[in-house]
Amino acid sequence: MAKFQVNILGCGSATPTARHQPSCQVVDFRDKLFMIDCGEGAQLMFRRLGLKFSRLNHIFISHLHGDHLFGLPGLLSTMALHQISGSVTVHIFRDGARLMKEWMDFFNRNSPFEIIYDIIEEGERRIVYEDSGLTVETFPLYHRTPCSGFIFREKPKQRHLRGDAVRFHNVPVSQLKNIKDGGDYVKDDGTVIPNAMLTTDADPSMSYAYCSDTMMDKRVAADIKGVDTVYHEATYDDSLEAMASERGHSTARQAALIAAGAGAKRLIIGHFSKRYNSEEILLKEASEEFPDVIVANEGLRVDLE
Repeated sequence: MAKFQVNILGCGSATPTARHQPSCQVVDFRDKLFMIDCGEGAQLMFRRLGLKFSRLNHIFISHLHGDHLFGLPGLLSTMALHQISGSVTVHIFRDGARLMKEWMDFFNRNSPFEIIYDIIEEGERRIVYEDSGLTVETFPLYHRTPCSGFIFREKPKQRHLRGDAVRFHNVPVSQLKNIKDGGDYVKDDGTVIPNAMLTTDADPSMSYAYCSDTMMDKRVAADIKGVDTVYHEATYDDSLEAMASERGHSTARQAALIAAGAGAKRLIIGHFSKRYNSEEILLKEASEEFPDVIVANEGLRVDLE
């Protein structure tokens, strides 16, 4: 059964609080796990949600502020203790890779798995991961330090076979994959059976954009144009818009305007300032600009399909 799901492990900003942990998410795509950012406490929430270290092979770090990566050395050390094999690729800026190498060489010399560092360059737009069903691409965000967002795009799915038509035309099993991929069926006598007679439309492919720390910028909406679900930081409410701009952050309303500008269908807001005892005001302000807003919370799972 195909699955495309976002797990929220942390949605607070700056420091852990009694209500929220720093930024961390795990995308589950058909049982392959992809972590985005790794704040303190990430591995604890990872275990509480019943996720498996053995399925985690790619970690994407948006930028080099502590609340987005202080959990990474501990997570990798725990994975080593669990005798995880193979490799783990960390997608990270160059200075972060240098620091992580020094840390892991000192504390984790005998790791049973290889750590591969994929260097993200400032302002870069490229595909950093691809398999048969998914791509992950980077795009720039606009914070106080170089910062990257990530888009997870499901590749086009196969069309659905019409069993009655397949049987009627005696289509051999060897031709079914080609037909599901959109090909016509050519009989031995040269008769062409159009694909539209043998199949129905494929299920839509889903996409997810992760917009970490960033001030409001229309270039973000342009880079994520057409995605289905957007996660966008919403650190402050309207009354603190000037502070948001000064610190390279966004308000909840601004997050909603970016999602609307991108033509998204759903918005998840997070990265909440510790000043809030409730996210009600952030939800209210975002909902005034965008119809479908979800407030992130630790343990929340959002199905993308």
